[in-house]
Amino acid sequence: MPKLAIAVSSLVFSIVSVGTIPSAHAQTVVVPISTPQQTQSSGAGVCPADLTNTLNQIVTRTAGVRWGVLVQTQGVSGSRRNLYAWNPRIQLSPASNNKIFTTAAALQRLGASYKMRTVVTGNSTGSSLSTLRILGQGDPSLKTSHMTVLAQRLSQRGIRQAALLVGDDTYFRGAAINPNWDVDDTLAGYGAPVNSLMINQNGIGVTLFPQRVGQPLRVQWDDPSDAQDYRLNNRSVTVSTSQGESIDVYRDRNARVVNIEGQLRVGSASEPAAAAINNPGNYLVQKFRNALTAAGIMVNQATVVKNTPAPAGEVELAVLESPPLPILLNETNQESNNIYAEALLKTVGKVQTPNNLDATAAGVAGVKTILTPLGVDPSQYTMVDGSGLASNNRASAESLVQTLQAMTLIPDAAIFRASLPVAGVSGTLKSRFRNTIAQGLVQAKTGTISGVVSLSGYAAPPGYSPVVFSILTNFSGVSASTVRSAVDEMVLVLMRLRQC
Repeated sequence: MPKLAIAVSSLVFSIVSVGTIPSAHAQTVVVPISTPQQTQSSGAGVCPADLTNTLNQIVTRTAGVRWGVLVQTQGVSGSRRNLYAWNPRIQLSPASNNKIFTTAAALQRLGASYKMRTVVTGNSTGSSLSTLRILGQGDPSLKTSHMTVLAQRLSQRGIRQAALLVGDDTYFRGAAINPNWDVDDTLAGYGAPVNSLMINQNGIGVTLFPQRVGQPLRVQWDDPSDAQDYRLNNRSVTVSTSQGESIDVYRDRNARVVNIEGQLRVGSASEPAAAAINNPGNYLVQKFRNALTAAGIMVNQATVVKNTPAPAGEVELAVLESPPLPILLNETNQESNNIYAEALLKTVGKVQTPNNLDATAAGVAGVKTILTPLGVDPSQYTMVDGSGLASNNRASAESLVQTLQAMTLIPDAAIFRASLPVAGVSGTLKSRFRNTIAQGLVQAKTGTISGVVSLSGYAAPPGYSPVVFSILTNFSGVSASTVRSAVDEMVLVLMRLRQC
């Protein structure tokens, strides 16, 4: 089973926003959703000259933790001052802080107006086609309902029959599942395959509802047609209000079974979750075929093509576009969505190197090509994916601060900034820093996988000029909650900075 336990609370969150992960390798998009709220207190102001001593006390008291920290004043190159540095060039596993590189490069290379297209073509515009083809560009926002929209548009054009339905999965080359990911992670929705023909984030979505104490959670399919292809193995339970909550949903390795484990408190809100599909491309084509049938369009045969491009001369019959890039960036960073991050990285690779044989590798190379001219040292980070789910990504606090600084100077700076969670307000920081001086004044990307807690972003201390910071930790023998509390304490110290 996947090494994942999703800690839940009354907060309803997206499938990729989970809570405490107590076991080994786990989801990189973790957000603590039941952290203790701190009372509003600014405390005594901290002079920049005293910052090093104050933060060193936090760093040195946490045994078993490797730290990489850099705090700078925000500004153009040459005007920035280092306010605090602790191993700023040591390269550690960044977890979801990796998404900072991915989304920064995507915004710079693709532009704010960029949209992914899903196109349906045919060999002609007649009512009976020999070939009907759906071509994907890896749009992670595509849902089953969009297949209905496409089918209805085709029906409105008078199309009634197709001898062959082809799913064209050739836009992204290379593996759909990143080989650097833990195998257990690839069974859960947050580690689903990412390919050109993607739907429902390639996850079998369910919503879980508590019942009476002792009863299994009620399971509702997000797409009822999934029940035709997958069987539920529900080992969950409803518990009393005094007990903890965790949810673990994953696909069986050898059978079409969705396993549901864990518990929710009686009376608590429902929780969404998902298991990864095992047949990327075919999953979308089947959904599309179902939609075509419902729209009165008969399909005799369906197939998926992964290596052979569409022949010249086919006619475009229908198109769906994704939301514009800022919306995709928001989902990626605010909710720490791995699937969106990987789709963006592969898109960067495709746009940067159209004839690549591996979209992920091309995307990684593209990120460095794009960010280096902006002042990001390419020797200070190593990416193997776009999301940070892989434990062998490496980054220094310096490289993350360089990227965050660079993003403040581009024309679309506000778009990038808006994609980051706001302390105590939104995304994966919604339940952190509530009722503290940081609430509403810190925007930062969270990151957690087993043995990693990270936080990098922007802070606006009321008594000081804006600062850019990156706090990376890799650890063993200590709990993630303990390390996260130390990280948060450091941020609250930054918020007490004053001119003196």
